[in-house]
Amino acid sequence: MIAFNNIKKVWESGIDPKEATKQSVNGSAKFQIRQFAESTLGKDSLKIAVMLPEGEDIKEWIASHLLDFYNHTNVLFCAVSHLCTETSCPVMSSGPRFQYLWTDKTKNVKAAKYSACKYIMTLMSWVNQMIDDENVFPRDSEVEFSDDFLTTIAPKIFSRLIRVYGHIYHHHYSDTTKIGLDTMLNTSFHHFILFVTRFRLVEGRELEPFREIIKYVY
Repeated sequence: MIAFNNIKKVWESGIDPKEATKQSVNGSAKFQIRQFAESTLGKDSLKIAVMLPEGEDIKEWIASHLLDFYNHTNVLFCAVSHLCTETSCPVMSSGPRFQYLWTDKTKNVKAAKYSACKYIMTLMSWVNQMIDDENVFPRDSEVEFSDDFLTTIAPKIFSRLIRVYGHIYHHHYSDTTKIGLDTMLNTSFHHFILFVTRFRLVEGRELEPFREIIKYVY
């Protein structure tokens, strides 16, 4: 069984949201996504890769993937963040039909209209805080995840992370092509979709902006 505290240590040694923005300038972002892309062997291998291994705890399995996808979306966005400005992307959206408002009950933020960049950076900070909260992501392998991790916490995080993919696809895909990250983006999203659909972590409405793209996943 995978010890989540070990996974957490690996994640902690990875990219910090602020550092990722700096590193993407010198090409580190591209290198890290390439590492991920090269570790996958195609559509069939990804379908196998998302399957819960025999004897593995489903909560730890989902938590470890959540950390991976957090890092993937973080690095991908940081690679194009200098092109995502308040002028070019004044609202957080996935195309013209889907716009997102930020809410955070813990900070009394209700339906705030942010620029895409501010929304995504706020989202990344929010996920980071969740990961650092030992009541949500226990570091001690002897401590179990809460009962609502599978039903509420993980689905909410995945439902917000998918919006980062959506914004990049609809508003910065040509940018990823120019810097050679389009294949890596596609591979990461492919992996993400296979995972969240297998474990029913994202509602259908969040998948709507990807209707055409998802056709090619299966």
